[in-house]
Amino acid sequence: MQYRGSCHCGKVAYEVEGEFGQAVSCNCSLCARRGSLLAFAPRNNFKLLRGEEDLTTYTFNKHVIQHRFCKHCGVQSFAFGKDRQGNQIAAINLRCLENFEFDKLPVTHFDGRSL
Repeated sequence: MQYRGSCHCGKVAYEVEGEFGQAVSCNCSLCARRGSLLAFAPRNNFKLLRGEEDLTTYTFNKHVIQHRFCKHCGVQSFAFGKDRQGNQIAAINLRCLENFEFDKLPVTHFDGRSL
């Protein structure tokens, strides 16, 4: 399925294609504070529609995930990284997708705090 997502102010918008049958809740220091629910798609299934100049990047810990934030409203609607096999992925904040019923998905808890 193809979905559209954005930050709160709408300056950053994107499309992503994927089958999101579950959400991931991570307890690392950033995700626990942010409260996002994540799903993952191959990086080439992600297309930024607008707002590259409105994004800033934050990395921490091992600096392997590029957390992308809107400079204006502060919302992180996606991040880029690699999966365990080394494939480029997009981590999508399901709460930022338009008309997506994330509350009906099972939630898997990931212990990012221990990494």
